Amino acid sequence: MRIVLADDSTLLREGVQLILTDAGHEVVAGVGDAPTLVEAALRERPDLVITDVRMPPTGTDDGLRAAFEIRQSWPQARIVVLSQYVVQAYADKLLASGAAGVGYLLKDRIGDIDEFLAAIDQVAGGGTVLDPDVVSQLMTRAKDPVQSLTPREREVLELMAQGLSNGSIAQRLFVTGGAVEKHTQRIFAKLGLSPDDSAGHRRVLAVLAFLRS
Repeated sequence: MRIVLADDSTLLREGVQLILTDAGHEVVAGVGDAPTLVEAALRERPDLVITDVRMPPTGTDDGLRAAFEIRQSWPQARIVVLSQYVVQAYADKLLASGAAGVGYLLKDRIGDIDEFLAAIDQVAGGGTVLDPDVVSQLMTRAKDPVQSLTPREREVLELMAQGLSNGSIAQRLFVTGGAVEKHTQRIFAKLGLSPDDSAGHRRVLAVLAFLRS
């Protein structure tokens, strides 16, 4: 896929670009500041935008702000935000921009190349992927109706938030695909999600139910 990549660290940006190109992707623009990121993303309309949170001009959350600006002008944009450490407010703001096609990952995850590539593929396809450490911190804030879930249902929901499919969840938990399907249906029911919605849409709503509670 075509990717716009943003990080003010030239070394890290070139390293990630090498990973992406080795995997068959094309980095159509590599930039080092937020204003240039917005310009490149809206000009190139890539399949995916990957950006660091902290970038010039202020060195604070300029990359995140650029992601919001891109989404405002181009709501269909698929964006992965990379962060050095977990900041719950960043995850909250990113999810508030729209659940489909967003990811929040710690930079440490780039070291697991297969996991990183799987995550960006998931986001480019319209999924939502959150770093496991982000999910763990956000799960501590969960309130009803999420608290009505059983430990196993919460485990399934946490893995859903990380972008795993039912098949991948089954492999991770060493259970059958049918068992995972039953858990997901019970989760949807407990969270009051309508069966009239598509399965994919209900998965997104289920994840947001505890991330925003």
